[in-house]
Amino acid sequence: MANSNAKGDRRERELVNRLDERGFAVMRAPASGSATERELPDVLAGDGEVFYAIEAKSSAGDPIYLDGQEIENLVYFAQNFGAAPKVGVRFDREDWYFFHPADLHVTGGGNYRVKRETALADGEDMDELTGHSTRTGLDDYTETDADDEEDDTGVRDVLLAFEQGTITLEEAAAMLE
Repeated sequence: MANSNAKGDRRERELVNRLDERGFAVMRAPASGSATERELPDVLAGDGEVFYAIEAKSSAGDPIYLDGQEIENLVYFAQNFGAAPKVGVRFDREDWYFFHPADLHVTGGGNYRVKRETALADGEDMDELTGHSTRTGLDDYTETDADDEEDDTGVRDVLLAFEQGTITLEEAAAMLE
């Protein structure tokens, strides 16, 4: 078991370094036995505009499973801290991919699962997470829909702000009424 823990620690440090290189202030949470009953997310990162609480998991190739309680703790902490909750997954020979907990597959037992194929197809990559996106995102469509750009842009901005955790669900709902 010590081996996989060492590997997990190495992967977490790698994640911290990657975020640091992109101008984020980053902190790894202390290992277990922390002062609170609730486990802390593995990594906290922010660049002054976006803030993330990240639960980091890596795997040689099997699907990555997360305990339902881990996700609950992540979401709880993120909401109270004012950060967006993210699950960061890294499979061997692949990069990091990130998911909002709500986008993860829930198993029959109430746990969460991420398969390698899902990470590659649907996960946010490091560039997207840190705002250096090269993939097509919501913002890329405003140019093509010139006719109804006025209506869509407001909605898109509100949804983006909500997704990034800068506004609450209630605020988003009020803005879209």
